[in-house]
Amino acid sequence: MSSPNLVAMSDKNQSSWNFYPRPTFKSSPIGAVLGILLCFLVLVTPLAAQNNPFSSENMGKFASYSTETLAKAAIIIDAQEIFQISGTEQLTAEKRAEIINFELQLAIKSPQSPEIEVKQVNDLPTIYINNRYLMTVTSDDVTRSNNVQQQANILANRLQESIKQAQLARTSRYIWQKAILALTVLVVVFAIDKTLSLVKRYALSKVIAKLVPGINFTRLKSPQLKLFFQTQLSVVRVGLWLATFYWLSGLLPHSRQWRNQLFGLLRGSFLTPLFSLSDRSYSLIDLVILGGFFWLLVVGTQTITTLLRTKILQQIRMSRGSQEIIFIIVRYGLISLGTIILLQVWGVNLSSLTILGSALGVGIGFGFQDIAKNFASGVVLLFERSVQIGDFIEVNGHRGTVERIQARSIILKTLDNVSIVVPNSYLLAEEVINWSHDSPISRFALPVGVAYGCNSEAVKDALLEVANGHPEVLNRPYPQVFFTGFGDSSLDFELRVWLSDPSRQPIVKSELYFQIEKVLRDRNIEIPFPQRDLHLRGNFPLGISAELETALLQWLKDSDNHISN
Repeated sequence: MSSPNLVAMSDKNQSSWNFYPRPTFKSSPIGAVLGILLCFLVLVTPLAAQNNPFSSENMGKFASYSTETLAKAAIIIDAQEIFQISGTEQLTAEKRAEIINFELQLAIKSPQSPEIEVKQVNDLPTIYINNRYLMTVTSDDVTRSNNVQQQANILANRLQESIKQAQLARTSRYIWQKAILALTVLVVVFAIDKTLSLVKRYALSKVIAKLVPGINFTRLKSPQLKLFFQTQLSVVRVGLWLATFYWLSGLLPHSRQWRNQLFGLLRGSFLTPLFSLSDRSYSLIDLVILGGFFWLLVVGTQTITTLLRTKILQQIRMSRGSQEIIFIIVRYGLISLGTIILLQVWGVNLSSLTILGSALGVGIGFGFQDIAKNFASGVVLLFERSVQIGDFIEVNGHRGTVERIQARSIILKTLDNVSIVVPNSYLLAEEVINWSHDSPISRFALPVGVAYGCNSEAVKDALLEVANGHPEVLNRPYPQVFFTGFGDSSLDFELRVWLSDPSRQPIVKSELYFQIEKVLRDRNIEIPFPQRDLHLRGNFPLGISAELETALLQWLKDSDNHISN
């Protein structure tokens, strides 16, 4: 007679079972880590081009085709697959597996050890468990070179071993052992996490500076790299705890079932198509992986361009402005080219983005016109080179050195070490004083006044001596002294000197004034101050006595003599 055959629900993607003797079901942290690593590699593997048969779009087709052709369903005990069976003429594979799994759960809950026997019924090996019918092994359940009888014996042995392991996992002794193991692992992971939190950023910077060529250690002290290292450390710590909880959740049968249900929900959320572009659908995991590869593209481009500037451009002694032009062109060129290639490899038909790009272009034109204007101004500045990296300029009353020319703005570092962000469009629309344009050599003047009666030639010689004695004052063009006029209280001179570094003007000017004051004092050349003479004519309009008038006049005369001396 024909006995009803049984089977369990399974994923449609299940591969055929390898019918070799199955090892015992023991959890291992190494196995958990390897499993997570394998899943990660599968998720981050880049999808091939649009017509690649192994793209994510076609994976579902392969899975459906495999399920429909093989018609397999899994026999599962405590969220672990034991083997797969096929359907029969009376039952589908899913319905058959559902009945078998139900009988297995009853056997697991039974206090007695399972007794599994293989009997011949209607010339077919039939498996009984505790004298209850379980399943009939058919030729469709046979794989590799086994015959039906051999296959039945193999399945019976696996069931016997798996049920015993499941019953053992429900004993109090097993639960206590796993609880102690879990507590030990938590203590070790907590110690590792504490150690990682105490890792100093400067130590990582030194290691990276030694291992990666072309990386300057001083640049690793920037706030951006500090944030980068902290983020990487946080990712490692979070990954450590996730792997730990994943492994701990597999120690007991019930927690393993909850974990599989949670992963099933997450897998469904990540693999559900969100939108379609052209003739292809994209899910959340597709977007995450694409974003990850784009981030790798940006980081790789930054590394390549940094090595280009530090190892090649600086070695050939190219100017900072020219280095910045090549750096920006290569960087944005690689990012643009890499983005196009990445989208093509990902299977995105760029022609389908034409309408979307047109709509975005209109939106950008209205909503981001200032950003577009600054970006275009930055491109003009790079090629026009009216303002370059290292130039000393004056913009809107601020003097400083141009540190960086970015896509939207420049960074101006003032003499007070303050960074000022100036939009690129402002440099083209407003007046900019560039002290370093064409030539960094610049001139500045120091006005000097001496008292009437001083020898003007001696003053000229003294000022030229001071200028020629300063190490930063250039001999060519040579310093000059001009007699600019007769002031109210002084003879006015002007010392004009030339410097090769315009940013040093305030410092050199102060040093020259210190030396000028010393030389004029040593040569008895008087430096005057403003004077006012008061002349009184006639009688005071007030009715005062002649004695008081004489005393006031004498006091004014004495005060004037005291000031003159």
